[in-house]
Amino acid sequence: MILRHAAPALLGLSLISSPAQALDLSTMSDAEREQFGVQVREYLLENPEVIIEAINILEQRNAVAEASADKELVAANADELFNDGYSWVGGNPDGDITLVEFMDYRCGYCRRAVPEVASLLAEDGNIRLVIKEFPILGDASVLSSRFAVATKHVAGADAYKQVHDALMEFGGEPSEVSLRRISDGLGLDSDAIIAAMDSEQVTEEIGQTRALAQRMQISGTPSFVLGTEMLRGFLPADQMKQIADGVRAEQG
Repeated sequence: MILRHAAPALLGLSLISSPAQALDLSTMSDAEREQFGVQVREYLLENPEVIIEAINILEQRNAVAEASADKELVAANADELFNDGYSWVGGNPDGDITLVEFMDYRCGYCRRAVPEVASLLAEDGNIRLVIKEFPILGDASVLSSRFAVATKHVAGADAYKQVHDALMEFGGEPSEVSLRRISDGLGLDSDAIIAAMDSEQVTEEIGQTRALAQRMQISGTPSFVLGTEMLRGFLPADQMKQIADGVRAEQG
């Protein structure tokens, strides 16, 4: 049975994958097309692994296409990703490769990524880090991001990193009282920071990052750009290190 149906079934599969070289079903009679379909169906039912193989090939092709499209997005938005002039920069500022992180303070996976990113930077030593404030999980996220960005504008990059780290560890509901407690604990000018949270400058910075994320087709956090590669979601440090090494190898 398998041998009898193999030829027409494989012909049908070739029709799907390369129609220009396959049988033209339009030249068949209705009865011939019906019989052809029956034979293909019988073959696939007797050999379901063919379907799994086809699905795996399709997924591989889709993954390659998506990776290629992501590379194009990175190239088209490189200036804003890597050198927007306002996002906080850490790691090795002179590193040969840049890791950009789109994050939300209320995102559990963003919090899980904190030690992974720190481990990557410590192990590699030649990676520049750019943090993008991308609050997408409601008003509490927006409030926290406004507070962090306002801190950067009022007190500078070092103070921003302190607040950023504190917000990543903060387990309560953000409010003016709780945010003041954070900045007071760090010895910052809480009044000035709170006053700056609703400034046009803070609004514009967060808005520009949102617009960039939209162009990059980023809808979740954490999302990373590592060199030329888009990493959509949480990854442990060892996997990011492998990707970084691969990017360096591509760049020669």
